[in-house]
Amino acid sequence: MTKLYLIRHGQTVDNLNQIMQGQTQGELTDEGVRQAQELASQFADTLIDVFVSSDLKRSVDTCRIIAAPRGKEVVQTPLLRERDWGSFTGRFIPDLKGEVWPDDIESLDELKARALRFLDFVKAEFPDKVVLAVGHGIINKAIQAVYHKKAMQEIPRMANAEVRVIKL
Repeated sequence: MTKLYLIRHGQTVDNLNQIMQGQTQGELTDEGVRQAQELASQFADTLIDVFVSSDLKRSVDTCRIIAAPRGKEVVQTPLLRERDWGSFTGRFIPDLKGEVWPDDIESLDELKARALRFLDFVKAEFPDKVVLAVGHGIINKAIQAVYHKKAMQEIPRMANAEVRVIKL
């Protein structure tokens, strides 16, 4: 059995300013760095075989802070990237209410297919290991929806630096 600690990255400047980040790199706030450091302390006595992250900066930075006390490298994958919000990317989230969604947003089917590929990747690459993976709010929700065979809206929203556990 592979144990997966699924984590959302620490708070970012765009989270604070309610900007739709999508697949932009993002920058951790001081609070986001503190959250990652707290996770490093929380996991200090936990066996972790491998650290995996989205290849976007906000997740890589969070994961590196957690992995640093162990001197471990972080495996990066685009499978863990946040949902591609297309032309909504970079916009003020409250302004999007009631707007018609453009065709360039990654569909839920595409997102869930990528989530399944991530789960398959973890099972194939790290069998019987303990994996700590840092992703993003919506992709992490999709991963849990696929794993639990539930609709996306049935999965509770993850806060910054929140941890969920999946056994593969």
